[in-house]
Amino acid sequence: MSESTSGSLSDKILGGISTDEFSRYLVDRMRLLEERNTLLREQNQKIESEKKFVESQKVKYEREVRQLKSELERLKTMPMVVGTVMEVLGDGKLMIRSSTGPQFIVGASQFIKPADLRPGMQVAMNHQTLSVMEVLPSSYDPLTYGMEVIDSLNIAYTDIGGLDAQIKEIRETVELPLIKPELFKRVGVEPPKGVLLYGPPGTGKTLLAKAVSHHTKATFIRIVGSELVQKYIGEGARLVRELFRLAREKAPSIIFIDELDSIGARRLDSAIAGDREVQRTLIQLLAEMDGYNPRENVRIIGATNRPDILDPALLRPGRFDRLVEIPMPNREAREMILRIHTRNMALTGVDMGKVGASTEGLSGADLKAIVTEAGIFAIRSDREAVTELDFENAVKKIRSPRDDPDNRPSGMFA
Repeated sequence: MSESTSGSLSDKILGGISTDEFSRYLVDRMRLLEERNTLLREQNQKIESEKKFVESQKVKYEREVRQLKSELERLKTMPMVVGTVMEVLGDGKLMIRSSTGPQFIVGASQFIKPADLRPGMQVAMNHQTLSVMEVLPSSYDPLTYGMEVIDSLNIAYTDIGGLDAQIKEIRETVELPLIKPELFKRVGVEPPKGVLLYGPPGTGKTLLAKAVSHHTKATFIRIVGSELVQKYIGEGARLVRELFRLAREKAPSIIFIDELDSIGARRLDSAIAGDREVQRTLIQLLAEMDGYNPRENVRIIGATNRPDILDPALLRPGRFDRLVEIPMPNREAREMILRIHTRNMALTGVDMGKVGASTEGLSGADLKAIVTEAGIFAIRSDREAVTELDFENAVKKIRSPRDDPDNRPSGMFA
């Protein structure tokens, strides 16, 4: 083909455009195609990420559907009857009293350990066959849960001043039977069961009970006697039973009954219904303290300000084996108590013997209040240490309402 022929063909293809213009056209075209490909790739990645999100949501919803179906099936199961084990018979048979009243002899599931089936335990039974399916956990009255149950206390005997003789007696009564029961077995005597602490308010009765609990590593269950007085007949006695059952399950444990005179006052020939209910609760307390049910590693500490009005049956040996008086502290005891409460306090020029001598007739609680007030006087004066003058002012402030009843504040916040 001649050059003239090829030139005319090229001109026909280019349509009258030059070669450079055609090259630029191809470059622009390729750039547009590349941008389009980039946009498509981005859209593809976005669609892929959305697909993964949808798949994860699908898995999540499928899991929720399975859970809802499982919950629905669980709700469709037959209800179970609550019963109480009356007696464990041979060959895997049990005598059960159902919540509706009648007694039945039934079998138990093979997945229940025979040791878990004891008389008095609550169990769940199949609605149709009445077979025992599971053992229910022990339940307590909400008031029992409201009692102060402390597993460990950080109060030692060194935090108590002036009660060395009382500490010795309570350790022999409560601590030794819990931590060294072999001593009593070797001698052949039964360990004491309880101790009654009596004395004026603020002398350290509660503090002494908590210290014993700390040194014995026992569970400390504290209840005020008035909490055992209930409105309806039989409720107080039931609460006493649950209190001792809780103590037996958490043994070794110490039951501390504060203000014992509110429940243990001397029984009189009274026709008032409220007094009769308090007497029923007292009778249940007496039965639990020294009855047929063994108390095992459970010790009782009572505290009262009025030992003169307690019922004689409560004070006899076998219930409270020791009666320990907690007196008002003497001068040496007051000085010791002040040193205990000020051992972490910054002091300057304070003679504790002199301060202790000026607090005649005050209890341990009053002495703690004096230490607190002295610290507040130092803070009020913007000082870093407490002086003897602060203690003198604190003693005057604590003493004034006691020495002069007319000087007592007229309001709570006066």
